[in-house]
Amino acid sequence: MEYKASIIISVYDNTKSLKVVLDSLKLQTEKDFEIIISEDGQHENMKKFVQAYKFGHDYQHLTQEDIGWRKNKALNNAIRHAGSNWLIFIDGDCVLHHRFVEMHLRYARENVILSGRRVKLDKPTSSSLVKNSPESIHKFQGLLYKKLFFGKGNIEYIEEGFFVSPTGLLGFIPKLRKIKYIIGCNMSFSKQAIYAINGFDESYTLPGVGEDIDLVWRFKAAGYQFKSLRSLAVQYHLWHKENYTDANKNRDKMRRKQQDNKYFCENGLN
Repeated sequence: MEYKASIIISVYDNTKSLKVVLDSLKLQTEKDFEIIISEDGQHENMKKFVQAYKFGHDYQHLTQEDIGWRKNKALNNAIRHAGSNWLIFIDGDCVLHHRFVEMHLRYARENVILSGRRVKLDKPTSSSLVKNSPESIHKFQGLLYKKLFFGKGNIEYIEEGFFVSPTGLLGFIPKLRKIKYIIGCNMSFSKQAIYAINGFDESYTLPGVGEDIDLVWRFKAAGYQFKSLRSLAVQYHLWHKENYTDANKNRDKMRRKQQDNKYFCENGLN
């Protein structure tokens, strides 16, 4: 079956957050999509959760042996299984505004790479969203406005959490917002585009850089353009403890590949 979009969700073992993300997918204005849960591991609790969850869309749950960080390998496998030409990538801890999928598809073009941003919630706000899902998701814009005017707590990038309709009076605002990079939890592109650079580079075996920053220069080298979906494709990143990883090794690896202009990676989809 051909869908308008394949929503690829990167997960590890956080089922509580994934439940809210899946709840937000049920609320989307655009309904014609499949869900692919791309698990970098084979966790029994994730398997049981997925089997028990009442999906509103067709879905696939893809797993692989848990032998270290291999997110890029999992993503390439998801691409191979996708039943749509348009691929939307999110993370399993990023809850979606109800027009998120609609906006990604509204601006989908064969030669364009799309990316939005995310608001990073603090712990109390995240806990409230998780505890009261799905009822709390539709009310979340109002809550963020209250936070903006009466104290945002430890919420980061709160300005990224407000949806602006492209056909409304403030529709000029998204046109003014630009992107210099893409983030792996809020990006989309066609199958042809990702195959043109041979997918995610599986030679990156540490988090950071390889699953999004590396794509930017490779897409540009292949002739693709970038378009911002800031204020349009809105998502709310649930709080969790930051697991800092030094990305210098990955950055050094990327620079060497750039010097050799190896935008078509050797260890990818094919």
